[in-house]
Amino acid sequence: MRSLLLSLDKKHLVRVIAHTEKESSLLNIPVNPLSTPHSEYHWDGTDVRFFEGWYYRVTLPECGQTFAFMYSIDDPIGGKSCSGGAAQILGPNDEYLWRTFPNVNQFWASSKSLALGHWGKTNLTSPPQYLEPTKFEQYILEGYQATTTLNQGCIHDPASNSYCRWQYEIKPVYGWADTGAPQQSTAGWLSYLPIFEPGWQILMAHGLATGWIDWNGKRYEFTNAPAYGEKNWGRAFPQKWFWLNCNSFTEEPDLALTAGGGRRQVLWWMESAALIGIHYQGKFYEFVPWNSQVSWQIQPWGSWQMQAQNQEYEVELSGTTDKPGMPLRAPTEQGLIFFCRDTMQGQLSLELRCRSDKSRTILKAHSDVCGLETGGSPWNETWHESAKFPWVV
Repeated sequence: MRSLLLSLDKKHLVRVIAHTEKESSLLNIPVNPLSTPHSEYHWDGTDVRFFEGWYYRVTLPECGQTFAFMYSIDDPIGGKSCSGGAAQILGPNDEYLWRTFPNVNQFWASSKSLALGHWGKTNLTSPPQYLEPTKFEQYILEGYQATTTLNQGCIHDPASNSYCRWQYEIKPVYGWADTGAPQQSTAGWLSYLPIFEPGWQILMAHGLATGWIDWNGKRYEFTNAPAYGEKNWGRAFPQKWFWLNCNSFTEEPDLALTAGGGRRQVLWWMESAALIGIHYQGKFYEFVPWNSQVSWQIQPWGSWQMQAQNQEYEVELSGTTDKPGMPLRAPTEQGLIFFCRDTMQGQLSLELRCRSDKSRTILKAHSDVCGLETGGSPWNETWHESAKFPWVV
């Protein structure tokens, strides 16, 4: 990897920052003690089709609103039809704001840790890099930067005169494992091999965010609000997928859920796969194809039903919404296009039980601020399916 980076010209070297420990220290990028696998930037400098996307979210239970920040870079080699970056925000009441950053030379990311940014309008002539928050606010007129412990930026839509400015610090609580245990890859050890398309990693199942967001002149200030982060990378999103996510539950502050599934490419064939991950009171309950049977019944919109069981536990999820949702852009072979629909105001019921003693319910929980999504195609009817590896009983 190092020799490849050295062979790149200067502008590419700027975008694929090969951080050593010393370089990270000089840039003052905070280190995350709960750093998960795949936190680093995955582009290797080649010119094959590639995208990488990052998702940060903060939920404000007091007002029942959520802000989801989606950052992406397509074909960072530059000069291709899909080359460029973007920032999308799903804001209060599922309102939408986005901004493109066509200049890939103004994008930067770390190949060693979770740290990235893209500059749009700026007063600086120096190469793009991590800035102390006060300097970023002073010099970056449009753009963003994000790490394991910070999310900061500003974008403006000149057509509607809408804008958003944000800055908040994050204290990670759960990554993707039991408290105190080594962090896991969301797709297992095979995710290190070029088998699955695309890659998916939960970066932070739950954290606490403190800071502010200015949405079109309305300022939201918050302390220890539930925060979440994940990422994708590869050539395109799955052919078809669904997603449920929530870490703000009524009367359950120490609970986080991420669930999803899709039709994805595995080498030269397509397969259906799904998972459910729950963090609760320091323990990680993982239902994945290699240890569980996972079933789902997902309508094109409005209802998300999932069930899973392994040798020790079983879980049922029910997500619903009467909201219309908001179309969002996602990376495809043709670039970043409207390809999915989301709401951050879904209803979610969750029940986790012990299989050895079916009279013992570990957890029952409900939320009114669940993230729900369907994407890809076709979505002509309810998607019923069940997935497990052949050796799972």
